[in-house]
Amino acid sequence: YVSYKDYNWMMDYTEKMLEKICLDVNGTTEVKVNETTISFKAPFKRVTMIDAIKDFTGIDISNMDENALRDVCKQLDIDADETMGKGKLIDEIFGEKCEGNYIQPTFITDYPIEMSPLCKRHRSNPELTERFELMVNGKELCNAYSELNDAQDQAERFQAQVADKDAGDDEAMHYDADFVRALEYGMPPTAG
Repeated sequence: YVSYKDYNWMMDYTEKMLEKICLDVNGTTEVKVNETTISFKAPFKRVTMIDAIKDFTGIDISNMDENALRDVCKQLDIDADETMGKGKLIDEIFGEKCEGNYIQPTFITDYPIEMSPLCKRHRSNPELTERFELMVNGKELCNAYSELNDAQDQAERFQAQVADKDAGDDEAMHYDADFVRALEYGMPPTAG
């Protein structure tokens, strides 16, 4: 966690750190994994989650509600059960159709708010959050974001998580009154 920084700073830091580690350990930014050469030379590509889904499915999900996302899952032959809300549906689409395609280091950014209950809302689109995951060799290498430091927003998101849990989402969070109270005292903008 770094005070007075955001996810943009954290992406810059992460790619510089990984590049340096590769150089220090291997003498090069290139790493061979089986028959694949992965380059950790900064800067890494950055793609929004919505653009990633559009790139690999041809479908723009940016303004879709839960029912439309269920239809997309059916169209793409993705198993989606009734307990999945909007965020889970988007996560399933990305996981099934996109994630494994990112071999070279790529930051997937700007996750829908339903997927990220602890992340700060995106500064230019309140439906998204300032979050990234770094994909390498078809897998998530790290996850970070601009920390949510608005106590009222956090309380509302915890309430939404409780509703999701009650609807059957086994990964939804509980309401954390102590955390909300701590935020009311104040937390600086932070990347973590």
